[in-house]
Amino acid sequence: MAALKAAAPKGDLATEITASLVVFLVALPLCIGVAVASGVSPELGIISGVIGGLVVGAARGSTLQVSGPAAGLAALVAETVLEYGVAMLGVIVLFSGLLQIVLGLVKLGRFFQAISLAVVQGMLAGIGLPLMFSQAYPVADAKAPGTPLENMAGIPGLLADTVADPQAMIAAGLGIATVALSFLWKKAPGPVKKVPAALVAVGIGITVAALPGVDVKTLQVGNLLASVDVPGAEQFAGLADAGIITAILTFTVIASAESLFTAAAVDRMHDGPRTRYNPELIAQGAGNTLAGLLGALPITAVVARSSANVQAGAKTRLSRTLHGLWLLAFALLLPQVLALIPISVLAGVLVHSGWKLFAPDEFPKMWRQDRGEFAVMTITTLVIVATALLEGVLIGLAAGIVLAAVRMSQTVIRQHTEDDTAKVVMAGNATFLRLPQVIEALESAAEAGRPRIRLDLTGVTHLDHACRSQVEEFTAQQRGKGLRVELLMPGPARRPAAEEEATPVADGPRLSDLQPSDPLPRRRRAPAPATVSGSAPGPTAEWFYLDTTPMPEDFAQRYAEEYAPAYAEEYAPGWAEGYPRGYSERSSRS
Repeated sequence: MAALKAAAPKGDLATEITASLVVFLVALPLCIGVAVASGVSPELGIISGVIGGLVVGAARGSTLQVSGPAAGLAALVAETVLEYGVAMLGVIVLFSGLLQIVLGLVKLGRFFQAISLAVVQGMLAGIGLPLMFSQAYPVADAKAPGTPLENMAGIPGLLADTVADPQAMIAAGLGIATVALSFLWKKAPGPVKKVPAALVAVGIGITVAALPGVDVKTLQVGNLLASVDVPGAEQFAGLADAGIITAILTFTVIASAESLFTAAAVDRMHDGPRTRYNPELIAQGAGNTLAGLLGALPITAVVARSSANVQAGAKTRLSRTLHGLWLLAFALLLPQVLALIPISVLAGVLVHSGWKLFAPDEFPKMWRQDRGEFAVMTITTLVIVATALLEGVLIGLAAGIVLAAVRMSQTVIRQHTEDDTAKVVMAGNATFLRLPQVIEALESAAEAGRPRIRLDLTGVTHLDHACRSQVEEFTAQQRGKGLRVELLMPGPARRPAAEEEATPVADGPRLSDLQPSDPLPRRRRAPAPATVSGSAPGPTAEWFYLDTTPMPEDFAQRYAEEYAPAYAEEYAPGWAEGYPRGYSERSSRS
């Protein structure tokens, strides 16, 4: 504990402790709710939350993201427990953790950044949609039928049964009130909304459940130590089963991807130290290894807890580590309080989490930005809902690779510093497969210590959604720090309409084709450069048509006699050399 206190600046110790309490209040109902949704006892969710705080939270890697049992893995855990039993869950989580450590040691942490954003969003939507329908049943104190499609098909029958049962109506009312409160709480007055909506919902639920005549299902929490189930020889023998190996690989990929994607998202929320992906992957692996040894739920970074940590003003790892300590103390010293919480309230919290994962607004947004990526995102979501998470992710990745292969060509990224400017120039096709290199170039430019950054993407022929988002977010973040960032995005060259009307579009005539009665060729302006940050600047240069074809010896004299003597005085010496002197000098000055 002394080391943890030393990790935090002395002046910020009170803020770190306050932030840890806020995270604890958010994490407690989520740990229990995820455990219930996963088909295991609530104690296992609390154990995983404690490990996420005390083990992963104390490790180096990310500074502010918080780990614990995640709603995103609830459906997968429930399927695994149903097929192999709770005892085998520990072995699967244990070896998933060991595999994560190996991936971190061989420095494959950044590999997960190369996964298409459309696949990630499709995966989250495919997790969130079934989660909402599966938790609709506990909201009414009922049991879900089974698969996502069965749960969806059973909703009409659930509504009929709920209306016919007064106690189920009360439970459903608490669950619906929890969902509504979760959506509306952000509109509460400033001091009030600092209290987590989940905690307020739990308080209301406990109060209603204690009223006379109310008989809703409440949480039953036992002894944490008694819930520990260390895998034995029989469970380890199950590693010979191909299905167990598949489950280990699935847990590893999804847990790692979710943690590192969350780390990237949390990094955008603050200006503190950036996540070191390989150490963070090792930390997540250490947490899952210990969770597997204790037979608990798998651990990932969780957006809800992490955002609460950032918003509470945390600056160091102390806050997220202390939140694990509060979870442990509460479960050991006050388990009777947990037994007062209605299950329908926790289900309501998870319905809201499922909606946030589903994020329906992302579909039309992706459609507007990139219809190819929209197709990948939709395919991933639908396959996950119709089959399972692994199949959906694999098919989504395959679709994303096919899309990238069609569009992809070599991308050149050059970076250098010049005076007070760090420059990054890109050309070719920029797809998510190049995202790690793009991020590395942007980070190098930021670390160059120059007051100005110039990002020149005018040579990029295709900029996909993932790279565009990364560049735009980097630009906004650096500008927020006070740096001057010049962003030249790819796009067609454009000129103001007034200038286009004032200047000819076609190339001017060659001087060798002019007749004595023809007017002099008109001066032209060059097109404006590609738009910078969405605005079209005015022209910055002029160019003139030069024709170096030698003229007939008497051409200058004939032209001078046809036009005013002033023309002869200005241009004749140059024409004698084969080109118009006046035009050439002005062109070189431009």
